[in-house]
Amino acid sequence: MSTATKITAPEAFTPELNYLVKQTSKLVGSPTQKLSEITNSIELKQNTLPEGAYALHVKDNAIVIEASSGEGIFYGIQSLISLVSPTAFAKTQKAIALPTVEVEDAPRFGYRAFFLDIARNFQTKQELLRVLDLLALYKLNVLHLHFSDDEAWRVEIPSLPELTQVGPVRGFTTDNKKFLQSTLGSGPDTNTLASGHYSRQDFVEILRYATERHIQVIPEIESPGHARAAIKAMNARYEKYMKLGDSVKAKEFLLYDLQDTSNYMSVQFYNDNVMNVALPSVYSFVETVVKDLAAMYKEANAPLKTVHMGGDEVPAGVWEKSPAYLSLKEKEKSIQSTDDLWYYYFGRVNNILKARGLFLSGWEEAGLRKTMQDGGRKMIPNPDFVKEHFQVDVWNNVLGWGAEDLAYQLANSGYKVVLSCVSNQYFDMAYYKDFEEPGYYWGGYVDIDKPFYFVPFDYFKNSREDKFGNPLDKSIFIGKQRLTDYGKSNIVGIKGLLWAETLLSSDRMEYMLLPKLLGLAERAWSKDPDWATEKDSAKSAALYADAWSTFVNVVGKRELPRLNYYAGGFNYRIPSPGAKVENGKVYTNIQLPGFTIRYTVDGKEPTSTSNIYKEPISAQGTIKLRAFDGRGRGGRSAEVKN
Repeated sequence: MSTATKITAPEAFTPELNYLVKQTSKLVGSPTQKLSEITNSIELKQNTLPEGAYALHVKDNAIVIEASSGEGIFYGIQSLISLVSPTAFAKTQKAIALPTVEVEDAPRFGYRAFFLDIARNFQTKQELLRVLDLLALYKLNVLHLHFSDDEAWRVEIPSLPELTQVGPVRGFTTDNKKFLQSTLGSGPDTNTLASGHYSRQDFVEILRYATERHIQVIPEIESPGHARAAIKAMNARYEKYMKLGDSVKAKEFLLYDLQDTSNYMSVQFYNDNVMNVALPSVYSFVETVVKDLAAMYKEANAPLKTVHMGGDEVPAGVWEKSPAYLSLKEKEKSIQSTDDLWYYYFGRVNNILKARGLFLSGWEEAGLRKTMQDGGRKMIPNPDFVKEHFQVDVWNNVLGWGAEDLAYQLANSGYKVVLSCVSNQYFDMAYYKDFEEPGYYWGGYVDIDKPFYFVPFDYFKNSREDKFGNPLDKSIFIGKQRLTDYGKSNIVGIKGLLWAETLLSSDRMEYMLLPKLLGLAERAWSKDPDWATEKDSAKSAALYADAWSTFVNVVGKRELPRLNYYAGGFNYRIPSPGAKVENGKVYTNIQLPGFTIRYTVDGKEPTSTSNIYKEPISAQGTIKLRAFDGRGRGGRSAEVKN
């Protein structure tokens, strides 16, 4: 590949051709189209492969990528890029040699997703575009954008300007009227990463960028709970129009009942973060936001198939003393308690989306019904919405909490299920049990191995440790539902999730994301490996060990070195070395190969010029070891006394 490479494609693949030209220009400069200078070629060719599949042929002087659609061609381009030497991304080359290969490939799941919370802490447009480049490289095709929550609203909705006048800013306030109160360590100032939003123009640009990379962006309007930012913004709108004497306009999009005296407390200790779904104005709000979002997607020529309507963590006690609820209860005989408001809300919101040709996505609670069993409250799959084609993200499989099989229950019941399981795919969980490691651990510890060894159709099989990192008692799976063949047909894909409560910088976001994302990408794209289907546990373990060895060598020696430079370079986590003292010598190893381990013998922090570990260390005293990448960037050090 060089500037003398001719790139051709039929008209149907013009967007992919343009993308490929941009990528090759970054590597070898702008292609020369003078016929006299052409020495090799890349051809994008249309054929009849299944959707998303591609064939890649790299020969001595010609490269051919075949697919039936632009999507398949795009994935072939990503595989071509992965053949490029990682160091070639550091600067423009005169020419790049590629190995000759023959590849035929296709995705296992049509829905391969990454969820990013930008509500709790914000990420700039530039950073989000880099994340999209990353998703594209690893053939993930959905970005679930969590832009609204209690702590912020991040996307401009032109019809409701208060959402981004009040909703995206946090700082010191006593009334939350001009901006929201400081939380999650954001401090008293309003100019930190806790504050910020995307303008309409920004969001259209993001959608275009994603669409060029065959990534669908799913917007989430978090509701009816986790809606404090929207509620406070609409309160500000209410006060503005009341001062102008226009009570009708003031109440048009109001999200809470002014006379509601209900007492509740959310998991995050809010008592004012739930929309009152008995109010007609709530549905005016939802319809208006969806309308404005749809207009932005249309302008960007981006696909909009669904809107995620949230649905999680609505606390007990909500709405009970609301006059709006009591009035609705008198009119709607199907509403006997506040529990029934749940089905009322999602039924009405579903109709709003269906009117625009969209289907409803939500958290698992959107597909559940509250009932009683043996005198206790129980949640079961709600039969009412099965035929409405709801798509639910199931996060709760916390090992030991009792809902380990919830995803399989919902899929077996007919719901379309995205496996968004906390035990393996919540990237905001700390990598492992260590005081210095950032992140949560309420759902367990999640390192790159957790998404890698996740078995989508039987995740009981490879569940190995409880949420505290201890060996798992497999008896917790006794009596749990297994996935039926019918249920398997309802598993639409898997998702990695990165919540942002602790993400106070873009570097921290990238640290928590990488390299975990690579384990997710492997499992989302590839079919079940042999170790996942092998019934003999000893054989399965041996097969897994071989597969893991291959995977970490590719990650450590090719992919992370590539990410030193790709799209400007990423701040992935460099693992800390492990160390032990044996027979008076210090031995060390590391989780991922490809890093240089350096050490000091005087207790000082190792730098990029410290001694390289080549053999066991005999020196006495405090030995510190630290891994460095190809840029000289170091991870956290390990310490041992000899």
